[in-house]
Amino acid sequence: MTDKNDILNMDLASGRVVIRLRPDLAPLAAERLRTLSAEGFYDNTPFHRVIEGFMAQGGDPTGTGTSGSKLPDLKAEFTRAAKFERGTIGMARTMNPDSANSQFFIMFEPSPHLDGQYTIVGEVIEGMDLVDKIKRGSGAGGTVKDPDKILKMRPASAEA
Repeated sequence: MTDKNDILNMDLASGRVVIRLRPDLAPLAAERLRTLSAEGFYDNTPFHRVIEGFMAQGGDPTGTGTSGSKLPDLKAEFTRAAKFERGTIGMARTMNPDSANSQFFIMFEPSPHLDGQYTIVGEVIEGMDLVDKIKRGSGAGGTVKDPDKILKMRPASAEA
């Protein structure tokens, strides 16, 4: 059974998405998402970059894809023990492997080219059908005009 501390409830306009964090793969990133969620950091943040057949990215309060939290960037926690499959949640970063901060992405489809290159922090365990409904962006970068937002994201343990 999964520890309630490792479950995040992400509320979208369409309903609730339940995320299981994977501290066994990425303890630093899992703790970061847990901490920021508990603080309400992700509330009303947009999915600013959404690419059909690839992923939905959020976690930037400015909605530009260039910002994060005030906490320091995280050291990369790459693994080959897990793969980027449908529903996998990875930590977004710049070209610098040690630059993940608050942004994350949810995979629509498997993307083996990301395996071992990005930190896997969790997976969607309920509500992937809701993730599939997130408004897509346009162009190669997937920038979204009038994007869907995370209404609220909290650790399940905080809602008990």
